Amino acid sequence: MTRFRRRLLPVSLAILMSGTTLTPALAAGPGVDRGADGGGSATGSYLAGRYAQHQDDWTAAARFTAQALAADPDDPALLGRTFLLRLGEGRIEAAIDHANRLLNGQGEPQMALTLLAADALAKGKLDEADGYAARLPSDGIGRFLTPLTRAWLVTARGKTDEALAALQPLSDVKGFEALYNLHAALILDLAGRNDEAAARYAKVTDTDAPLRVVQIVGNFMTRTGRKDEARKLYQTFQGNNPDGLLVEPALAAMANAPSEARPVPDARSGLAEALFDLGSALHHENADEPALLFGRIALHLRDDLALAHLLIGDITASRDHHEEALAAYKRLETDPLLGWTARMREADSLARMDRNDEAIAILKDLSAERPERTDAITRLGDIYRYSKRYAEAIPAYTTALERIGTPQERHWPLLYARAMCFEKTKQWQQAEADLQTALKLRPDEPSLLNFLGYSWIDRGENLPKARAMVERAVELRPRDGYIVDSLGWALYTLGDYEAAVAKLERAVELKPGDPTINDHLGDAYWRAGRRNEARFQWMRALRSADEETDKGAIQAKLDKGLPDQKAAAKQ
Repeated sequence: MTRFRRRLLPVSLAILMSGTTLTPALAAGPGVDRGADGGGSATGSYLAGRYAQHQDDWTAAARFTAQALAADPDDPALLGRTFLLRLGEGRIEAAIDHANRLLNGQGEPQMALTLLAADALAKGKLDEADGYAARLPSDGIGRFLTPLTRAWLVTARGKTDEALAALQPLSDVKGFEALYNLHAALILDLAGRNDEAAARYAKVTDTDAPLRVVQIVGNFMTRTGRKDEARKLYQTFQGNNPDGLLVEPALAAMANAPSEARPVPDARSGLAEALFDLGSALHHENADEPALLFGRIALHLRDDLALAHLLIGDITASRDHHEEALAAYKRLETDPLLGWTARMREADSLARMDRNDEAIAILKDLSAERPERTDAITRLGDIYRYSKRYAEAIPAYTTALERIGTPQERHWPLLYARAMCFEKTKQWQQAEADLQTALKLRPDEPSLLNFLGYSWIDRGENLPKARAMVERAVELRPRDGYIVDSLGWALYTLGDYEAAVAKLERAVELKPGDPTINDHLGDAYWRAGRRNEARFQWMRALRSADEETDKGAIQAKLDKGLPDQKAAAKQ
């Protein structure tokens, strides 16, 4: 009986981006007092839009909300919601129209102001852009957004010192010092004040800087005759991120880029960079809705901002909108910096859409293109494993391990994955060897302790050591229902039924719907003499049984119970 499941890996920020709130009338549904002429239709559209948004279907939500807005065009809450939805789905011109209408009403909706300021900058209407920026709030997300927006608008006028003064409030926001120094450096860089820019850039590369910062600073070093420093920066980044998907292609792209090309060549690009930075930070905090909005505005300013397209793809993929994600990733397939990563993520989205053959084809191509890399071939093994093609997964994982050579601690999941495939294909000796190797690399990893310890118990081997391993796994991960179940089942196998019941009851508390855990508890109850409770648990197991559950075995226990232990021992 196999007790190991694939776990999907993989603090939202509550930010009101529109500056609008639901009116009392809207709470009852728009148009409810209109009588028979369309009131129901408006209400239905509104409710359908709310439901679609709740289901994370922004396209449908935008369509339905727009229908409700057409029935009640002056409702500010409907207008604000429609604006955000249009912006979120990337319909910029419609969003700009709604933003203008929002500003004619009450309130100062900051996302609308941000879009209009960015649009005015893109059209060279600096006075108009300044007017919008002047209305941005200084609290909430305005603590970050407002200084960045105003600073880049001033930079567009060539007033560097005034731009730095406008940016200064950002330096006082805890946790945003690096963002302040980066954009101060970019502004100084554009002004040709290289020594001051270098001092600011140094402050954002003195720790483990992200790729985009390394790209920008390395470019600056190369342009200003500091190629050795740029090379050292790239090597340090590579050393800190040995398995990073972006590292090698990024370094190649940086090395091959024209030395005079700037990643951020003007104020318009600078504001796009700022909005992308905010969106990326929000995305890392799982605040994907505002992150998506900032990403859309960044792309309106600069459609060639590859990382913003990647951000949009990642956000839509995380929300299971994989067709949208694929469209974003496909734009980047030939990008010298992000092409590899985009194709890897295409494969992920295709696999999540059950288009495994297409995903496999991409990963095979990537693996052949770069035979020294392990990411594509490892992902290929994962897709085979997730689709239960275990025999095909094994050679993929084996190739990855051969490419690694001597595995390091970080490679234990690869051995664990191959061990699962060996176990599924009845090759226990190979599975056991992989698990023991992985445990040498990661001695206190609960998943490894659980897998090997449970398997030994199930096979009647190394029982004292196996029990200690499973107990240690539970100690390390006490709220993992599967691992607690393993200990309970281990105790059951060892004949300690009362102790098994206690652990299995806890496992059911943690994973109440799992058929295997309920089945195990039923068996333990039966052996402990609690026959009615046993049948109840078996019935629960049968009701929640999945395709991997032996339903016939559960039904047989419901019909006849467990055989007595002497009879069971003879079988």
